[in-house]
Amino acid sequence: MAVSSATPPLPEPALTPDAADDLAALTALVSDWTTVPDIAERMDVSLARVRQMIADREVISLRTGPRRVVSIPAKFIGDEGPLPELKGTFTVLADGGMNDVEIVRWLFTPDDSLPVPGAPMDALLAGHKAEVRRRAQTLAF
Repeated sequence: MAVSSATPPLPEPALTPDAADDLAALTALVSDWTTVPDIAERMDVSLARVRQMIADREVISLRTGPRRVVSIPAKFIGDEGPLPELKGTFTVLADGGMNDVEIVRWLFTPDDSLPVPGAPMDALLAGHKAEVRRRAQTLAF
């Protein structure tokens, strides 16, 4: 009898009620999510390539919805793929101690003091990368 060397996937930990509420609020804040298969189809790349983008932190993914599907905020993906200004912004925010949920929340929380209406993500899309990163750096101190 052959023994499989493949390790079965570890079960995901159950969400606490507070974590589930927090994720539901974040899902509502972002509003437009896309999945790994949808991105692969849109970009005409393999699922493995999209998973590599997640592993390389070109985009951040979170598990959303009742089935906890791996999802990526749709604004993270432009016509050519992941927005290049995101990777460095993710790094600055993570270096400041934020986890992925906090990073996504910060990027999508409206801020009236930005040079454009909306959230830091809207400012990145409008070309204000330096301003967004400067604000992200101040959070670390």
